Amino acid sequence: MAAFFLWIILFILCWPLALFALVMYPIVWLLLLPLRILGIAVDGVLKLISAIFLLPVRLLRGPRAI
Repeated sequence: MAAFFLWIILFILCWPLALFALVMYPIVWLLLLPLRILGIAVDGVLKLISAIFLLPVRLLRGPRAI
């Protein structure tokens, strides 16, 4: 909602820039999508490596008491 109000203020102050931002937003989102997917993949690999290194500790700790 705040972003919408900021866009309205920008539209009132400088409408060509606001319309340019409105047109460019989906294009920038599509360009950044591969980087977002890469970030998710890297996060998954790092969590897998962390789980592999912490597995012996979890096995030695034994079952948890409920």
